[in-house]
Order: sequence, then structure tokens, then C-alpha cells
Amino acid sequence: MSKTPRTILVVDDEASQRELLGGFVRALGFQPKEAASGEEALKAIGDRPPDMVLLDVRMPGMDGIKTLAAIRKTSGDLPVLLITAQPDLRQAVDAVKSGADDYLTKPVDLDELEAAILDALGRTDAMAAPAEDVTANLPPGFVCESPAMRRVVETVAVVAPSGAPVLVMGESGVGKEVVAQLIHRWSPRRDGPLVAANCAGLPEALIESELFGHTKGAFTGATGVRQGFFRAAHHGTLNLDEIGELPLHLQPKLLRALESGEVTPVGSDVPIEVDARLVAATNQDLAAAVAEGRFRDDLYYRINVVELIVPPLGDRREDILPLARRFAVEFSGGPARLSPQAAQCLLAHRWSGNVRELRNAIQRACLLCRGDVILPEHLPPKVAAGASRPSDAPVPRGRLSQVERATILATLDECGGNRTHAAKKLGISRRALIYKLRDIEANL
Repeated sequence: MSKTPRTILVVDDEASQRELLGGFVRALGFQPKEAASGEEALKAIGDRPPDMVLLDVRMPGMDGIKTLAAIRKTSGDLPVLLITAQPDLRQAVDAVKSGADDYLTKPVDLDELEAAILDALGRTDAMAAPAEDVTANLPPGFVCESPAMRRVVETVAVVAPSGAPVLVMGESGVGKEVVAQLIHRWSPRRDGPLVAANCAGLPEALIESELFGHTKGAFTGATGVRQGFFRAAHHGTLNLDEIGELPLHLQPKLLRALESGEVTPVGSDVPIEVDARLVAATNQDLAAAVAEGRFRDDLYYRINVVELIVPPLGDRREDILPLARRFAVEFSGGPARLSPQAAQCLLAHRWSGNVRELRNAIQRACLLCRGDVILPEHLPPKVAAGASRPSDAPVPRGRLSQVERATILATLDECGGNRTHAAKKLGISRRALIYKLRDIEANL
């Protein structure tokens, strides 16, 4: 007979936050319940006590601190985890005095939340089936070989079904737009529009009309009606890239649109209802921008319900060759492969420009390559400088470079462990490959 999953009550006045936390609770194997206020939470606990409560602090009416105090009067042993958008030391002290078991801030770190839940309820109580391999559902061409990128994809799988705003962070060129596209693809809004806008690429004088639209004659040159990005994304997703570049005077209007679900076109005083999920992106440190007065703190907390950090390509080196092969096929229009020496060059390069730099390098190589094999000389000079071709002679133990080891192991894996085929691809004899494998094994 199967055991009934333990229940966790999620208390938050924002529906998107309840959806997000509820989905995460379900992914852990627990049964989520929801309450939109402190009053609803107390009634739910009185009717049928849950096994744990996730309680938002800032709510209209009875806030989280008062709700927690009321819970402690009737359910002294019930584990309660407080969550707040704006961390405050005095609030944290009040939470502990009121009997909170733990205290987390938004954007909620899902690893931290998981640890807090499992510590409170016991790790053996999670009833979830073995986790689904979310990479099996990735769109064609989405590369996710590295553990770092797998973690990003797993987080997307949790947050995408909710309507919660997401802030995608990472260096320029890491693929933040691709992650935003995946969030939309895996969300209930997948059949709606995905509208992308780059705040840094919009003239400051036109940003407001580009975002919220304008009426005919609203300003010089407004010869027609424009609906704006928000209305174009109705029932879909709005991906605002480089949101840190949004002028300070327009930030309150963006905040108002997100909170009210309405936009007012330039030249009009009639608000229009919109339903668009925001996925913002930036390569800036927005927390630092808030501290320096360049970004509003209330807008920061509003858009940063969930924070996703896309790692630089240098931290996900397992993705380099799969990405390069994908780009090679894209730009060559047919079969194309990397020579072992070219693969070594790619693995050795630092890729400070991330995926965008890699894509440009492969595009250049495909233009210069006359056959179907990319060689080091086809790559940009600074990339080709990392060439280190495996020689056919035995080498002393411990002398193989990291790049050569990675190339050999990647080629062997590509060949399904067949040493003869791998040696042929590497351009060395089978015997030389065996020597090198022995060296690798001896130095693991």
C-alpha cells in the first residue's frame, strides 16, 4: 500500500508565487496546498493541519509575522518557513522570536529551499518517483552536456509552468535568450507569442512607446497606432533583455504595468489590460545597481522572483565541442566535422566572449573550409594558437595536457569506446592511443 504524500501549505498573496513554490513542492514528492492570505492559512490549518507551511511575510491584511504568531498558539510544533522579498535584520529577529523554523529571502534559492524542506520533514519522506530526465524534452539543437547547464535546465523545468517573473543573469554571449525561449516553450503560454526586446537597443526617447504603445498623433512622427511590446506579448511571454539599461524615470511605469496588469499608451489616459509573463535578462549586477541608485529596489524585487544564472562557457567546457559541431552543421549546410587538432584548439581557448564568440569562430571556419573537415588554420588565430596535436609516439607518464586528455576521452566516447575507430579519428595508431589511455588512467 502506497504512503500518502505529506502536505505543505504555500501561503502567498501572489498566485504566480504560489504556483512556483507549489510546483517545486510537488517535484520534491510532497502534496502542495495553497492559501492566498494569512486568514485563509489559519482556516486551512484549523480544518486539516498540513505537515509544513511556507509563509510569505509581506501580505495585505494579516502579514506573515502575525500569521506565524497565530499558528504558534494552536500548532506549536508545525514547521514554518518564512519567505520575504526584502530582507530586513529586524524582521529576521522578529521571525525567530515568533518561532519560525527557517527564514529565506526572495529570489528563493531552490537548493536552499529544498534543503530547508527536507531538513524539516525528513529526507526519507519525499515520495517523488525518480526524477525525470528533463534533457529528453529539450528542443533540437539545445546543448546541455555540462553539469552546470543541466542544473539551469532543471531549474527551468520547475519555474516554467508558473507565471512567476524570472530574471536570467549571465555574461554577455552565454545564451540568456536561449534560456528565455526554453522557459516560454515549457510554460502554459507556449502557444502564445514570445516577444523579445532589448532595452539597450531602443532609443531612450522611444522606449516608453515601444514598451507600452502609443496613439496616433501622440508625438511628432506618430502617424499611426502602435500596440507596444507588452500588448504584443498578451497571453504570452515578454523577454526584456538588458533590463539594467532601462532609464530610471521609466522604471516606475514598468513596475506599475507588472503590478496592475495594465498599460497606458503614450498619448492616452485609458489603461489597457495585458497578460504577459516577464522574463528579464541582464549581464549587470542589479543588486549593485540598486545600491548605487541606478535601479529601483521595488522593481528589482518584483522582477527577481526567480533568479537563473547562466554560467560562462569556460565553466561548462563539456558543452564546447557539441556546440561547435552544431554550429558547423548550421553554417556548412551539410556534414561537417572538427579535426582532432581543431577540437583541441577549441577546448584550450578561454572563450571570454562565451557562446557568441564560439559561434563566430565556427562561422569563420566554415567560410574558409573547402572540405568537410575544420582544421586549426580555419579558426581565428587566437583560437588556433591552442593547437596541440597528439603525436604517434609514446609519451612519458603524466605529460599529457588537460586538453589532450579531454580530446582523447571525448573522441573515445564519441566512438562508443571503440579504440580502433577513436585512434583513426585522432590520426594516431591504436598502439599510441593505448599508451595515452594508460597514462590517463595512471594519473586520474
